[in-house]
Amino acid sequence: MRARFSGSMGTLAIAAAAVGAAILVPDSRPSAQAPPPPAAEDKVGVALKTPWGEPDLQGIWTDEFDTPLQRPAKYATQEFFTPAQREELDGQRGALYGSDPRQERGSAVDVGGAYNTAFLTIKHVGARTSLVVDPPNGRIPPQTPEAQQAAAADREFRLALLQSTEACKNKEAVCAGGKYDPTPSPRFAEAPPRYHTGNFVRLNRSDGPEDDGLADRCLHHGLPEFGSFFGGSFRRIVQTPGGVSIFYDMNQGQGWQRNIVMNGSPHLPASIRQWFGDSRGHWEGNTLVVDVTNFSAKTDFFGSRENLHLIERWTRTGPKTLAYEVTIEDPTVWTKAWTAKQEFTRQSDEQNRVYYEPRCIEGNYGLPGLLRGRRVEDRAFAEGRGPDPRTMDNVGGVASVQQDPLQ
Repeated sequence: MRARFSGSMGTLAIAAAAVGAAILVPDSRPSAQAPPPPAAEDKVGVALKTPWGEPDLQGIWTDEFDTPLQRPAKYATQEFFTPAQREELDGQRGALYGSDPRQERGSAVDVGGAYNTAFLTIKHVGARTSLVVDPPNGRIPPQTPEAQQAAAADREFRLALLQSTEACKNKEAVCAGGKYDPTPSPRFAEAPPRYHTGNFVRLNRSDGPEDDGLADRCLHHGLPEFGSFFGGSFRRIVQTPGGVSIFYDMNQGQGWQRNIVMNGSPHLPASIRQWFGDSRGHWEGNTLVVDVTNFSAKTDFFGSRENLHLIERWTRTGPKTLAYEVTIEDPTVWTKAWTAKQEFTRQSDEQNRVYYEPRCIEGNYGLPGLLRGRRVEDRAFAEGRGPDPRTMDNVGGVASVQQDPLQ
């Protein structure tokens, strides 16, 4: 699987091009390519600067708390949790993930789920009830009628492929909205209504790599990136005079890099589309402002694809803190723009080892096995041996994530 990189040839001289993903592995040796230390002292009210005088955002950063993207309905207009609520939620989540809830062991949906809590990165509950801060209700704005129609077509197709499985027969959550029919759907051989991009959503077949979720292909939907239960989420920012590069290490090694063009040049022509978009940045005081456009139609952020437009703001708020704010708009998908915020904490450069290649193995090893396994099942059924593969659920999920009170 080849990694996809954003940016332009004008930014390839950035020293960060070799920067890899950061994971928390103790190591007494400092990183060979650790970013230079800040020139300014860590004083309250004094912005940290690079040796060449720009605001210094460099380092390995992560969000140390779990905060839902959207505010759960029961918290209504409450922007922040009380200390008592956070303690209660931590207790509920600790019990939930500690017990490792699963579907009935041995069932098709249990096997399809594959992962258990050993693969998850669960943190303490954060102070805010949602990452979304605008609209004030902490919820993503309603979708346009056109976007709702497209999403419904995608969902209808996925459910049609599941209709003859145990998941629908037993009314599992993955079949919510669908119905059981012992006859396999005549749509099983159809192409999806549009390019299948569900990050953790799989089609109930393995006729080709695109039937599986992006995560199974060691890919990710791209920007904006708000973290994941699977493996955590880190960003390593490296600056050079006139250049900024960010390496994202998230999920289970699905690392990727973006280079931010800082020379004032315009965006790429509209005919050039990239997986992570085209990032053009500039400084507004101590804040790095990045305008991101030119996304590929094969990416998907809550239904937004090639028309996704982001305005990001990165601000160093202290020696070990970094604020991130992103305004997200796509008039073909949402009725209005919306804004989310995150707070990141700087990790130790000395205690972290940097790996220069992503460690994701699903796309390199697991996915070919899935495709070959399904061909063996197809052949066996054609020869009168084994069940019809169209009746076997292949899209199960991790039950504990579905039951998390923050979701």
